[in-house]
Amino acid sequence: MKNTSYWLDTAPTLSLPESPANATVDTVVIGGGFTGLSTALALAKRGATVALVEAGTIGSEASGRNGGQCNNGTAQDYAGLVATYGEEKARAFYTFYNDAVGSVTRIVQEHQIACDFRVAGKIKLAAKPEHMKKLEKTHAALIQSVDPDAKLLDKSALEKEIGSGSFYGGLLTPNGVQLHVGKLVTGLAQACVQAGAMLFQHQPVTQVRKLNNQSWQVTTPVQTLQAKQVVVATGGSGPGPFSWFRRRIVPVGSFAVATAPLSDELVAELFPGNRSYVTSKNIGNYFRLTPDQRLLFGGRARFAVSNPKSDAKSGVILRQSLDDMFPQLASTKIDYCWGGTVDMSADRLPKVGQHDGLFYAMGYSGHGVQMAVHMGETMADLVEGKPSHCPWISNDWPAVPLHFGKPWFLPFVGLYYQLQDKLH
Repeated sequence: MKNTSYWLDTAPTLSLPESPANATVDTVVIGGGFTGLSTALALAKRGATVALVEAGTIGSEASGRNGGQCNNGTAQDYAGLVATYGEEKARAFYTFYNDAVGSVTRIVQEHQIACDFRVAGKIKLAAKPEHMKKLEKTHAALIQSVDPDAKLLDKSALEKEIGSGSFYGGLLTPNGVQLHVGKLVTGLAQACVQAGAMLFQHQPVTQVRKLNNQSWQVTTPVQTLQAKQVVVATGGSGPGPFSWFRRRIVPVGSFAVATAPLSDELVAELFPGNRSYVTSKNIGNYFRLTPDQRLLFGGRARFAVSNPKSDAKSGVILRQSLDDMFPQLASTKIDYCWGGTVDMSADRLPKVGQHDGLFYAMGYSGHGVQMAVHMGETMADLVEGKPSHCPWISNDWPAVPLHFGKPWFLPFVGLYYQLQDKLH
């Protein structure tokens, strides 16, 4: 078994051209995931000079460690969004996620990125009868307001989509996309280079300093860059001199396993609909088939950070959940087990704005594949001083109380959600 992301292990090797170690550019982008790459691409295509610096390997963190799902809809239940924010704001949030899926589609087509892109649809699976009632309310709100294509599936209809008896129905949103995120990372990076951006790997930022009213200095162990503007696209929990962001983002481990390739017979029996799937529990699971017919099965598993020991423990929990859901796979080998970090905001909505002159976008809360790619144009607009339709732009972002970077409270949060899953 490989203790690495399936997506990163099967992605094409990225080869970058040599770039000058020290340079003066219009914009420095800090972070080489989907947010950073899409921002660098958008700015470079508009004619700006751009340098992107990544502490590790481009795409090696959250962008290359997720479930490979690119769905419309927010991290929160739509009916709950309406209740909390009102219908106008909830509709704006949901519509922006619809637009995000459209952005991914456009970029993949425009730059001819071979990333196993397919429109698959997503089904949210009701793990309890009362969860089905909640999905019914969400379905009614969706078709009335923002997603007339959403379809409610009762238990008999669900049997045509998935070969598991664990669920009481589901909610299908048919516009969701599946893709190979490792290949998308490589394709975006290549598009950045073709557009004229400079990309630097293994260059952790050690200092960001305002030189004067006109420029910034960004320093790594081996280079110094100067720029008119700086975009922080690392995720708030990453390394570097970004303590202000670390107080506002909670890093939560997310874990996944991938089986050996399944036979055509098993695929037809278990996944006749070949959708993306997510369960309705607070500590739930997400899963889908990979292009080579592996079952990629992930979830929180444990409210813990990701490291080799934690990933292995979480893999055992995921294996048990997989077997409970699909006993037909009990003898199927696990080929991959890995973990990563999800940057959670307190309200589970993206955070976009400017702090002390630094532009930022982060906090996608487990729904970042589509939104991080979409955010490139938004960040380019902000950098250029242009208006944006992004509904989350705000410089008012309070810190999480008693949070100073290390999420000491995660075990207590996990216990709370475990109790909620038992009670509701």
